[in-house]
Amino acid sequence: MSKTPASIWRNPIHFLAFGLGSGAAPKAPGTFGTLAAIPLWLLFADLPILSYIALIVVASLVGIWLCGQTSKDLGVHDHGGIVWDEFVGLWITYIALPEGWVWVLFGFLLFRLFDIWKPWPIGWADSKVSGGLGIMLDDILAGFMALGVLQAVNYLLI
Repeated sequence: MSKTPASIWRNPIHFLAFGLGSGAAPKAPGTFGTLAAIPLWLLFADLPILSYIALIVVASLVGIWLCGQTSKDLGVHDHGGIVWDEFVGLWITYIALPEGWVWVLFGFLLFRLFDIWKPWPIGWADSKVSGGLGIMLDDILAGFMALGVLQAVNYLLI
C-alpha cells in the first residue's frame, strides 16, 4: 500500500475520501474503513427506506467526485487508504437490514468477503472502469451482492 499522504489531515476532500481518517490505518485500511462506516450508519439507520436510499445515492455521487479528486491529487489510482467507497458499499449492504447486531456483523462480513474476493462483475469493474466511478463501482457492486445474500438468508430464516 502507498504511504498515507499528510494531506488527508488538512484537505477536507482527502479526509472524507479517506473515511474520516480511517483509511490511514497502517494495515487493512479497507476493513478499518468499513468498520468506521458503522457508527455513521447508526445515525441514519432508522430513516424511512426511501430517505435511506436517497442518502446512499447522494453519498455515491459525492463519493465518485471525492474519490476521483483525491486519486488525481495523489497521483495514485485507488490509493488503498481511499475508503469512502467502503462506507457506501456497507451502507448498501445494510438496506432494510433485519434488526440485531448479528445482522450487522453478518452484513459486514459479507461485504468484506465480496470486496476482497471480487467475483464477476466486481472484479471486471475494478479492472476496467477508471476514475472516481471505477473506485466506487466495485464497492457498490460488492454492497449489492452482499445485500442480496443477506436478504436471501433472512428470507430463508423467516
